[in-house]
Amino acid sequence: MPDLATLLTFAALSLGLALTPGPNMLYLVSRSLAQGTGAGMVSLIGCQSGSLAIMLCAAAGITAALLAVPYAWDVLRLGGAAYLLFLAWQCLRPGGQPLFAPRPMPREPAARLLGVGFATAALNPKVALFYMAVLPPFLDPERGSLFLQGTTLGLVQIAVCTASDAVLVWGAAGTARFLGTRPAWMAAQRWVLGGALGLLAVKLAGEGRG
Repeated sequence: MPDLATLLTFAALSLGLALTPGPNMLYLVSRSLAQGTGAGMVSLIGCQSGSLAIMLCAAAGITAALLAVPYAWDVLRLGGAAYLLFLAWQCLRPGGQPLFAPRPMPREPAARLLGVGFATAALNPKVALFYMAVLPPFLDPERGSLFLQGTTLGLVQIAVCTASDAVLVWGAAGTARFLGTRPAWMAAQRWVLGGALGLLAVKLAGEGRG
């Protein structure tokens, strides 16, 4: 099993993923603004179900790769660093539509909200890339089953993202009003998060196996 330091570091990276705008966040905010908090929470359950499916598939695939391919850990470690740099750039790059801009959407029944939420997460490249690129460097063969370690860390990521997205859904309307009159707050959040992800990328790239 991963140690406490590994779990906390991975949880911090997971929070960075949760706070980086992407398809899941866009869908949840849009649905919450259009149909209310209840619809946003149902959509959130669908999204996290999709993330769970991706995590289990990724944990199984990563385990097989690390056991079968020489130097796979180094390749995936550097890939994870490159992906974190990409997330940092997504935070810092200029332009893009404001996340909390109103988007008219039709009302949908709960079953459709669950289905669309699941598909949004399952087809979200940001989630898949996070598992495939960032998860492997946190696995240690000396700590037992790689699959069990991968699923444990994956569940940490899902728990962090669920909590973060739930707060986002619950406060979507108020956040939209707040940021609509204070664009400097959004700019500051982007720079702080982008800088933190960039530093984590450099740290990950410089780490050795042992």
